[in-house]
Amino acid sequence: MDYFFKHLWDAFHLPLENPVLIFSLILFIILLSPIVLRKMRIPAIIGLIISGVIIGPKGFNLIGEKLLESSGSVKLFSTIGLLYIMFMAGLELDMNEFKKYRNKSFTFGFLTFIIPIALGFPICYYGLKLNLTASILTASMFATHTLVAYPIASKLGITKKPAVAITIGGTILTDTAVLIILAVISSSAKGQLNIDFWVRLITSLTIFTLIMFLIIPRIARWFFSKLESEKTSHYIFVLSIIFFAAFLAEMAGVEHIIGAFVAGLVLNRLIPHSSVLMNRIDFIGNALFIPFFLISVGMVVDVRVLFDGYWALITAAVLTSFAIFSKWFAALITQIIFKMTAAERQVIFGLSTAHAAATLAIIIVGYNTITGLTPTGEPIRLLNENILNGTVILILVTCMTASFVTENAGRRLLLEQADDEDLLAAPQLRSQHLLVALNELKGNEKLLDLSILITDKNVINPISVVSVLADDEEAEKRIHRSRNHMNEIIKHYSSGETKVNTIATIDHNLSSGIARTSKELAADIVLINDSDKMNLLMRIVGDDREHLLDVCDKTVFFCQLDMPFISKRKILTICPEFAELENSFTNWLERIFRLSKELKLPLEIFAGDQTFEKIQLYADLRKFNLEIVHHTITEPDDFFLLNLKIETTDLLVFCSARQGAISYTSGIDAFRSKLEKAYPTNDRILIYPSQVIADNIYSTYEDISSTAISKGVETIQKIGKEVGNIFKK
Repeated sequence: MDYFFKHLWDAFHLPLENPVLIFSLILFIILLSPIVLRKMRIPAIIGLIISGVIIGPKGFNLIGEKLLESSGSVKLFSTIGLLYIMFMAGLELDMNEFKKYRNKSFTFGFLTFIIPIALGFPICYYGLKLNLTASILTASMFATHTLVAYPIASKLGITKKPAVAITIGGTILTDTAVLIILAVISSSAKGQLNIDFWVRLITSLTIFTLIMFLIIPRIARWFFSKLESEKTSHYIFVLSIIFFAAFLAEMAGVEHIIGAFVAGLVLNRLIPHSSVLMNRIDFIGNALFIPFFLISVGMVVDVRVLFDGYWALITAAVLTSFAIFSKWFAALITQIIFKMTAAERQVIFGLSTAHAAATLAIIIVGYNTITGLTPTGEPIRLLNENILNGTVILILVTCMTASFVTENAGRRLLLEQADDEDLLAAPQLRSQHLLVALNELKGNEKLLDLSILITDKNVINPISVVSVLADDEEAEKRIHRSRNHMNEIIKHYSSGETKVNTIATIDHNLSSGIARTSKELAADIVLINDSDKMNLLMRIVGDDREHLLDVCDKTVFFCQLDMPFISKRKILTICPEFAELENSFTNWLERIFRLSKELKLPLEIFAGDQTFEKIQLYADLRKFNLEIVHHTITEPDDFFLLNLKIETTDLLVFCSARQGAISYTSGIDAFRSKLEKAYPTNDRILIYPSQVIADNIYSTYEDISSTAISKGVETIQKIGKEVGNIFKK
């Protein structure tokens, strides 16, 4: 027994040395960190860095300094993650958008590169007292940016707007230019900038460029075409190119991350963004390699330095504030040159102000570059710990600022350029397809009745009923039982005019099965029975609604239907502000109009004047002769202030919104809960309009949201309004 406890003590003695235990610890952090921090609206990129701080040698010392050295296992995975980040930065750049707006992109790219460097160098040299080389490297860090807020622009549907395209093109130029500067600085830090150095550098870079842009594309094209069926080999080949390019870059006398970035540019045209190979590259990188790198960055951060004196805090404040100002100034000059609107300027600023992957890569290279030794043998680094810690704070602040600015500016841009003809186009018959998710007929009759009522009879295959079953040893038996239930559904509706298709399928969970089937059938709306029961675990990891909305980009109707439709007296529909600007606005509105028409029920709309104007206009265009009553509200909570008499026979319909949508506000989720508690006996339909993302580029940063900031801003505004009312009285 003593031997057992001694063995256990040795295994868990700090710092940990067992490689299996260390690897499992890091994997648990990668797994749990995003889930826990998502509830606090902390981006995963920051959460992983914070986790590294906690477990690192300067935190609780769970992982010691030895593993962070050049021969350590954590250092190895960290290097792979760093190379992977730079490879994906080159791979995900949209060259077609760059070509379309190349002149404006060149201008913006030049401005967003030269302005931060020109203004940043004196700040670093004279203000922060850095040496010449460190000042140039830190100033170049200001110039780079990462399109962290791109998923927000994608969700708002503004990715094809010129402001977004110009910013993407500018990203290519400024990041490439910064990496060239990094190559020169990192090489010069190890020697003198003499003629021999430049001749050697230019010659080696020329050879490197010829190999990468002439030889590698030919080999890659041949490999992908000849071994088309070997999907695993494709991924291994891509990994080989990344590390071979990194090795060639080192041989050329520049940093290995430049080789990885060039590898991304070279393979950009050969790997489609929507391909299986791209999906594998993105998945493995985001699941393993990149999180390892982010955690390792946290391990070298020493938070105690921030509290040792005022200089560390001043450094962080200067770096952060100047990084934001320099990007705003570049966006302002771009606006003046091309006579753009204020909203377009803010979109450019929002997209270009975030510093993440490339910034971190540059600072880590500077931090790891040793320029000498102190008399006591301590290494003298090109960039010290103050700069490293300040950069971590800079990343957190700029990422949140970018998401907040892009979300608000994107909404204004969408409002300015909204077109009634585009907004109010009726859903085409061939695109209408309802997917009803249920496992048996009993208890779901009303859900199926609803699907019939809201379906256009002219649609060829209007409704599919899917039963998603667990993928386990009992799967086959469940499939057989489910098909018997499906036969009951077919019999139940065999006499009707509407055709109902039935599908039984297996998947790991209900949400994934519904999402997959909805894509396979090209369904536009998903109907599902709602459940408001939630335990503690669900509150932490998210309830079933949240899971389905995460994986399914279709319009979803969560239906709580207990009473027969014949007992209904009216339909109350609540819409948030800007609901009419959602790309699926007419999709769900058409179904609610059909429900009102089929049941011959009056429709009461609770919405802003502008939203109701579009609703009434659509009713007129589609010739729905309905009895529509309008109640003006500016925000959903105003619904409770109207003091209307709501009967239990009234059907409540609430058009909610997903995070990042133009109609989403931080109060929407709270209103949904209030509505359910205020009218627990009423039947209700909770609608989440589709939020189709244009593509999967920069999906790494999709978790970054301005919701936390928006909540604070809205709270301050409400307090200000109340204070103002007091003084008015």
